[in-house]
Amino acid sequence: MRQLILALFLAGPAFAQQIETDLELVLLADASGSIDAEELLFQRQSYATAITDPAVVAAIQNTLYGSIAVTYVEWASNQATVVDWTIIADMDSATAFAGALIGPPRQASGSNAIGAALLYAMDQIEGNDIRSLRRVIDFSGDTMANTLGPAITTSRDQVVAAGITINALPILRSNDFRSNSGLVNLYEQNIIGGPNAFVMPAMDGAEFTDAIRRKLILEIAGTRPDTPLATALLQQIP
Repeated sequence: MRQLILALFLAGPAFAQQIETDLELVLLADASGSIDAEELLFQRQSYATAITDPAVVAAIQNTLYGSIAVTYVEWASNQATVVDWTIIADMDSATAFAGALIGPPRQASGSNAIGAALLYAMDQIEGNDIRSLRRVIDFSGDTMANTLGPAITTSRDQVVAAGITINALPILRSNDFRSNSGLVNLYEQNIIGGPNAFVMPAMDGAEFTDAIRRKLILEIAGTRPDTPLATALLQQIP
């Protein structure tokens, strides 16, 4: 089965509609005004490091189809697709995705439009030529501000009604305890939704990459952090 999936993918656009995979995953990353150029690059590098981690690649290969489809989108006042849909099935394809992630210039900037970002991510899933067992938006951000576009909860409900799960990674600032304590709760109440949806906070330093890695493993496995399966999976991470 895995060989057939890869053969169809490599055969070219004419066969794109026949690709089936375990998971369609939109990595929806914050590029708003609170994220400077250095932080933007750090985020991309963290996702690149996480997606090529041997534990993440092993999780992908242990799925039913042995592959997932991933795209990386940045959001602010507008949304921009940094890396288009890519089938990841082994370390080579993971490395290719990671390499494509680092180079492109910043295209999303300005204020915050979380509701619009969620709908954009949904459109990327519903508009592609990939069929999957599960569909997930992996949202990350350091704010609940929504100065432009539709309301967050309205967009969330529309996405969930389409059969898409939204998980969230609130980025916590090490020097802002008051904001941190509220952000996790706000993401739980207003952003996540769908089967096995969860929030996994991440500090804005070295812990960020590790949080992404753990979050990806759980999303690939289709489970929440508070399950026995999650405990077993995370215990295997070096």
